[in-house]
Amino acid sequence: MTKKYKKLFDLSGKVAIVTGSSRGIGASIAEALAEFGASVVLSSRSKEAVDEVANKIIKNGYNALSCECHVGEEDHLKNLIDTTLKKYDKIDILVNNAGINPVFDRLENADEKLFNKIMDINVKAAFKLSNMAMKHMKNNKSGSIINISSVEGHKPDKGLGVYSISKAAISMLTKSQAKEWGKYGIRSNAICPGLIKTKLSSALWQNEEMLELWLKDLPIRKAAEPEEISGIAVYLASEASSYTTGETFNIDGGYMIN
Repeated sequence: MTKKYKKLFDLSGKVAIVTGSSRGIGASIAEALAEFGASVVLSSRSKEAVDEVANKIIKNGYNALSCECHVGEEDHLKNLIDTTLKKYDKIDILVNNAGINPVFDRLENADEKLFNKIMDINVKAAFKLSNMAMKHMKNNKSGSIINISSVEGHKPDKGLGVYSISKAAISMLTKSQAKEWGKYGIRSNAICPGLIKTKLSSALWQNEEMLELWLKDLPIRKAAEPEEISGIAVYLASEASSYTTGETFNIDGGYMIN
């Protein structure tokens, strides 16, 4: 019996970079891509933390490499690309996951320093790293870029204004990449998570009162685990999504319905 549909999700021989992959969504995506056959390069500001995830993947019998990378530093981004090429000689998949939200406050209280910090990490880093990876994907006439955006980029909540602006920019970056780079065989799509149990959103889901307010109108009445994002990432990285580009996928328990 042929298994042509199962093969659509096979990532054997593919090389993936996942930023911000020492924990949470990034770590789960890296583990999933590796399980489906990809050689995964994990990166994080903390070498020790990203080593731990990479070693876990290797112990499970899959291919992984760790690389210290502060995405706000251009020389770190270049080193991440160079490290990947030195080890694997190509880049097939790029997951721009690294991001921050260091403040929960009103827009009028956000100074320029804070604004620049969020935009540098959440937007400019993805822009720069994608441009670096694109050159190598173009040579191979194929590639998949997966940008981690957020439902906050479409439907902002109070106190998350600058973060929401940055994620709206990521969604438009995705569409622009898809529009310009499709002719090179490069696809770009964005995943927009809702409430996921990560460190970034811990102030919300660890506060029972706030969590209850969030969940009361949510069709799927729970916060998600990071693993619940990994399936769509595998789809977007694989040939199963070969005709999918420029899209933003809300993985949010129905949050955007309201």
